Amino acid sequence: MDINKSNHINDEEKSVNYGLKWSFCPICGQQIPERKKIKYCVKCGVDLYYVQEHMRIPSSYISEPTTAQKISDEEILHLKNRRLWSSTSSLSLPFAAFIFMNIIAFALIFIILMFNVGSGTIFDVVTNPYLTIFSSLAELTFIIIPVLYVGKYLKNPSLNNRFAVLGFTRRGYNINAILKEILIGLGFAFVGLFVVAFTSVFIEILLELIFGTEIIYEFGTSSSEIDAIINNTDALSLILLLIIMILVIGTSEEVLFRGFMQKGLVRTIGTKWGIITTALIFSLIHLIGIFIAYFEFPELLLISFLLSFVPYFAISLLLGILFYWRNENLIAVMITHGVYDALTILLAFMFFNVF
Repeated sequence: MDINKSNHINDEEKSVNYGLKWSFCPICGQQIPERKKIKYCVKCGVDLYYVQEHMRIPSSYISEPTTAQKISDEEILHLKNRRLWSSTSSLSLPFAAFIFMNIIAFALIFIILMFNVGSGTIFDVVTNPYLTIFSSLAELTFIIIPVLYVGKYLKNPSLNNRFAVLGFTRRGYNINAILKEILIGLGFAFVGLFVVAFTSVFIEILLELIFGTEIIYEFGTSSSEIDAIINNTDALSLILLLIIMILVIGTSEEVLFRGFMQKGLVRTIGTKWGIITTALIFSLIHLIGIFIAYFEFPELLLISFLLSFVPYFAISLLLGILFYWRNENLIAVMITHGVYDALTILLAFMFFNVF
């Protein structure tokens, strides 16, 4: 017998033989028509028999909201107890955005390398700070992809509403409130520097005790591509780097990871694990280069990973907690992230070129 036909018959028999225990839809409150074969709510479309048997909402109902479930303009600033996108979407879309961003960045770098044949070594071109500035614009995909995706959850999917549901909005904030968020963001940028410095020293001391001072010192002071980029930076490229860090990197990464990923996860796996999971993934994504560079050297891979992961995880946790504290608004969080990155670049430039 055809399986689909059998399932259809079973559904019809169930509708005839078993009545519902509600007179109103348990999801949206719509009155259920007095008909024996009613299966779906006429307003929100939920499978009433599935809810009655399993005492939960079908996953398909959650991931594909009906018109009645979509967020209205008035609800955008009151989503604390509102379930949004699923855990699968919260995790998969940022990974897709990351892959797409890297494809664009590598394409830009490849094109630039094609036009720079004979003008120097590949290393000279790759470590040119202007190439870093230009390729960093690819991170704007971190904003574009979630902004496009969240439109299906909105009754009025205007651009302002798409940004607002991700927390990138000044809606509900007057000038004084915005200034407060800016000051909080600036303050936490310096807190972030302290947290990263403390965790970096702590993990370095711990690794020295485990592996020995000599190997940590030798590995920690070895030159890298990042060092070469900073070393080649002039005054103009430094200013452009700082602007990119604040306006592009901090903004785009926070829209994707805090505004989309964390906002979705805290509603499906809880506040604590939503923040921790987002911080973990944020940190690992930034350290993929280490796995590629030291894949054949397990000891160096482990040391490099731990030296970088712990500070990354610490600053990411700080950003996640700040986002939750600021009622899921990104103003302060984006400023913290962007200014922290800018201060890191500025301090590195001063270390290589001034002291």
